[in-house]
Amino acid sequence: MTAAMANVYKSNSIATASPAELTLMLYDGAIKFCNIALGAIESGDVSKAHTNIIKAENIITEFRSTLDFKYPVAQDFERVYDYIYRRLVEANLHKDTEVLEDALKYIREMRDTWKEVMKLNRTQTGGSQIRYVNAGTQQAVSM
Repeated sequence: MTAAMANVYKSNSIATASPAELTLMLYDGAIKFCNIALGAIESGDVSKAHTNIIKAENIITEFRSTLDFKYPVAQDFERVYDYIYRRLVEANLHKDTEVLEDALKYIREMRDTWKEVMKLNRTQTGGSQIRYVNAGTQQAVSM
């Protein structure tokens, strides 16, 4: 597959994804960027590490900015996102792989929980009954 074909496929995947799938893509992107940053720190590429940690920070900022506080659980999401964001900033400041691994652990947990919510929603409701705490990314809080 050529690079141009891969870009078309990626664009089509994003354009046709449901809000739930887009949220999953964002979590996967944050994980990917953290993994790239880990490799860059280990190889001494400070610039590449910085760029990719910033990308992960931007995703977490997007999740935080779209929280819908009419749902009480949004406060819990805010606390987790705040923690992850602070760890990313600290990891970036010190180029600390241990701190970055901690942030990555929480991002993975959020992603894995999200996958389970999607799976349960499909099984129990046919995929149409998710209530959302994130207005912009449509992140689910309950079914």
